[in-house]
Parts: sequence; C-alpha cells; structure tokens
Amino acid sequence: MTSFHNSEFVVIPLYRNKGYDFTITSSTAFDHKWIYGRNIFENISRIVDEIFDSYLSRPNVAQPILTQYCDGQRVSCPNWMSQWGSKDLGDRGYSFIEILRYYYGSSMYVNEADEIAGIPASWPRVDLSVGSRGDKVRQMQAQLARISRAYPAIPTISADGIFGPATQEAVEVFQSVFGLPVTGVVDYSTWYKISEIYVGVSRIAELY
Repeated sequence: MTSFHNSEFVVIPLYRNKGYDFTITSSTAFDHKWIYGRNIFENISRIVDEIFDSYLSRPNVAQPILTQYCDGQRVSCPNWMSQWGSKDLGDRGYSFIEILRYYYGSSMYVNEADEIAGIPASWPRVDLSVGSRGDKVRQMQAQLARISRAYPAIPTISADGIFGPATQEAVEVFQSVFGLPVTGVVDYSTWYKISEIYVGVSRIAELY
C-alpha cells in the first residue's frame, strides 16, 4: 500500500503489520528513493536488464537481506553501505561483489535464477547467431514462429534447431519491429523480448 506525502512516495509499513521484521520505504535514510516518471540512465537500464535474473543470498539465511545505505556525506552511517563510499571503492577497482562483501561480509553471494517467472525458457548464456544449433535455437524459433502469426511482417520460420539465414532474417525483422538494435543476433535483450512477446500473444490467444 502506498501514500503520497509532501510530494514523496512513501510505503506504508504493512510488512511489520503482517508479522515481518522489515519495512520497505522510499526514504534514502533507509533504502532507495523511488520517484514516479523520473528519467533514467540508459546504460543503467541495460545493465539492470542483463542481471535481473541474479539475486543476493547468504548460506542458510531465508529472509530479506537488509541493504540500507546513506549518502555518506550529508548523513553518516557507520558500518552501512554508502553511496559515495561504494563509488570510491568502485573507483579503486573493487568489483560489485567485492563492494557488497566490504559492507556485508564475505558470506554474501550472487546467485542466478534457473527460471524467471512467466518466461518459458531462460537465456542460454551465449548469443545465438548463424551457425548456432540445438534446443535453445529450436525454442527461440518456435516462439518467433508463433509471434509471426500476430505480427505478419516477421517471416515464418521452421523450428529445426538450426540458426540459418531465414532465422537471421526473422530475428532482424523482430528486432526492427520492437525497437531493438538490428543485428540478427539473439543476445540477452533479444531473447527476453522474444519471450515477453511470445507470452503476450499466447495468452491473448487463450482468451478466444
């Protein structure tokens, strides 16, 4: 549940009311600030898209990990992660996991989800292009073939598991239609956009 107060987005602490021992707010005294309609940096958006199947964990800890921070300048928060402190560590060559462990200990790990809710098949972790073969190519081709029924501009292809010129052309048209860089290569962004559109057209078809 949310409310607006002094033009700021505030999350009412229903989590504690439901018995949880944490609260999610929109105050930088505790966590990230969220502002509706705020502009974003394109490179940050791309990086987030590339790692959204990753999550932090500690061994044998089944609860949210408190990652509160302050800016480290206007507000001092000893032993907390700080915005400028983490930037300084990054400037000194620390990787993101080294920065997290600097603040939260060496038991912090990054895991990758085997599946992402609503997505029928996870990215193969390698780009698919002309010459690629196998089940992941076949899955992608089958999804594109289904999409082409709703978007006739996309050539219909056979799901034979072989990434040839016809598949490349279908990928290029798909990328053009949905505003992706037209490369003919199924990278991370293209794979999940194909999955997203496939899920959409499949569910719409189920309504009829």
